[in-house]
Formats: sequence, C-alpha cells, structure tokens
Amino acid sequence: MRALVLTGPGKAEVQEVEPPVAAPGQVVVDVERAGVCGTDVELFTGHMSYLHTGRSRYPLRPGHEWCGTVTALGEDVDPSWLGRRVTGDTMLGCGHCDRCLAGRHHVCADVAEIGISRDRPGALAEQLAVPATALHALPGPVDVTLGALAEPGGNALRAVQAAALAPGERLLVLGTGTIGLLAALFARAGGAEVHLMGRDPEGLHLARSLGFAGAWTRPTLPGPPWHAVVDASNAPELPALALDLVEPAGRVIYIGLAGTPSTLDTRDLALRDVTAVGILGGSAGLAGAVAAYADGSVDARPLVAATVGLADTADVLAGHRPDGAGPGPKIHIDPRR
Repeated sequence: MRALVLTGPGKAEVQEVEPPVAAPGQVVVDVERAGVCGTDVELFTGHMSYLHTGRSRYPLRPGHEWCGTVTALGEDVDPSWLGRRVTGDTMLGCGHCDRCLAGRHHVCADVAEIGISRDRPGALAEQLAVPATALHALPGPVDVTLGALAEPGGNALRAVQAAALAPGERLLVLGTGTIGLLAALFARAGGAEVHLMGRDPEGLHLARSLGFAGAWTRPTLPGPPWHAVVDASNAPELPALALDLVEPAGRVIYIGLAGTPSTLDTRDLALRDVTAVGILGGSAGLAGAVAAYADGSVDARPLVAATVGLADTADVLAGHRPDGAGPGPKIHIDPRR
C-alpha cells in the first residue's frame, strides 16, 4: 500500500510499504480522510521534542486525525465492527497500569501515539491498524470531513469542559487556528458567550463568518469580565496574558503549545485564586465531539480549506497551501487519491 514516510528533517515521500495485518484485538481500517496537524508539521521539520528525547524517530509514518471503514478483524474482535465507519483514539495506553485502569490512558507512562511516537504507524496511508478498544463508530450524519475532525474536536471539547462555564458566561479564546475555532464552536453550542483574539486576518475573518462577532486583535480587545480564557495559541507570551485577562476565581485552560518555554507568575495565579488546567489529547472528548457533529450542534466543516491526495502531503507539511484552498486552517488528505 502507499503511505507517507518522513525519512528525516524536511524529507517526506510516498512509499510502497507492507499493508497492516490485524493482530489479535486489532482491526484494519481503510483510511478515507486524514488531517494534517501542527504535530505532523513539527515531526516533518524536526522540531518536535519527541525526536530529541527518542520517543519518536525517523523513518516515521505520521497522521493521527482520521476516519475510515473497518475492512479486517483480528482474533477476539467483535465481528460487528466489520464494515463500520469509524474514527479512533490517538493515545494507546498499556491497558493495565493504575492510570489506564482509572481512565487516564492518555497519560500512561508507556502510551504510544498513533502516527507520533513509539513506532506506531499513522493514518497518512491507505490503511491503518488500530486496537478495537480505540475505535469510535461514526453515525450516518458524520461525513468523512467531520470524521477526520473528531480528534481535534475531542481536544477542543475537553478544553471547553475544563472551562466549566455556565450558560451566558463569557469565554475568551486566544488563537484562531483549528483548536481555537473548534473550542469556540463547542463553547457556543454549550451556551457560552464566545469571543476570540487572533492576529491572522484570515482567521479573524473566518471566525466572523462563523457567527462570532467578537473576533478581536490585541489592541481592539474589549475589557473583562472573561470568566474563562482558553489559550489555543503557540505564542510563548500568551499564557501569561491569559492569566492577566481572566476574572479572579476564573479558569485558564492551556491547550496550545509554544515552540519555546512560556513563563507566568504563579503569585498572580494564587493571589487571584485562578484555576489553571492543561489539556493533553482528545481521548476523553472523542465521543462528545462525534455526538455534537452528529446532532448538528457543531458544524466544523468550514475549518477545512482543501482536501488533496497523498502525493501532495509533503508540500502541505512544508507550508504550501493548495491552489484554490479556502480560508480554513485545516488541510485534509484523501489517501485513496
């Protein structure tokens, strides 16, 4: 089968590789759509921290935002999975440690991440092997575009849930990329008054086109109260700004990752009685994201700017937007092309 392979920093090519075989407890999925994520870009450029710690290494097959159809089953897998449209969890814990048994497999000490770490091949390929325990079935209303947005949607939903807002309370989202816009959509569906702050004119325009009249730059941002702030940016100065902007006794949610260390004054955190929450992974939010897509309360499809074939993925990773791409921040790949 064809798969995208990262062979070194800045080097990616489509190769013919052996197709996966469903081991006991696994299924094989024919991948119909996969998203390109900032993590994939960092793995391509060589900037991803896992490459320096040894958790990830070249050659590497990326892709962790995906959907497809189950076409083969390993031993001990429920036969009802065969032929079903699915997406799946990126984070694969060991399954038997205290963290996994408590439902926190995404922070298992031995967690393997599909398409990211511990040599787990990813979904930028024609087929993917996945443990059946990681699968989430996709209802009929969830098309391939939404199916491949389940993983980032799960991340964004977890951030919104951590903000713990009552209906009508005000949320400020820092960043108008995929996660920021998804967080805004999920928060609005939950009844919050949502505003976004960004610096990219296209991202701000897209936010307004999605119905968010409160889309601001830093100089135009109105005053508080912000009952919660979600930092979905990659700017190292914004974690401290998020703390400055949130109401006393409010919540700051950190889901964005900067390329360099961020600093904030924990005295401000304590003296203003602010709760800070970090979000890693969408595992616990996948089911909720799929449900919101299925019932129509969240339509994330405008975030996808274009869908291209596997051969064009290296150009996307290098930062090139496809001809005719829309304003959305997300590029999807159809590995069947």
